Amino acid sequence: MAATNPVVQTYIPEQLSAGDFPVVTDAVTIGINQTLKVGSVLGKDATGDYVLSLAAAEDTAKVPVVICAEAITTTDAKGVGIVRLTGEVLGSQLQIGTGHTLESVKAALRPLSIFVR
Repeated sequence: MAATNPVVQTYIPEQLSAGDFPVVTDAVTIGINQTLKVGSVLGKDATGDYVLSLAAAEDTAKVPVVICAEAITTTDAKGVGIVRLTGEVLGSQLQIGTGHTLESVKAALRPLSIFVR
């Protein structure tokens, strides 16, 4: 009987968490034409969909409200994505939309119990 070699895989731990504040997640609707990485800072647009928060957005999407917890890409249709509603995150791991800074995102998310370290 021939021996088989085990499959070796590398475990890469999630790099977003920065502490032990309780993490609460939820499934939300992600708007169309979004390519979001883990750590993307999202706002909620006028239709109620979550999209990458851009400071120049002409609707409520300019205000950061959640952090993307799993990568997702949408094209012609909306999708369901997992977001963090609370927790401590590493600022160096955030994907911040145009016009925002780490400080502006940090200030917007703090009252929502998302703490950027």
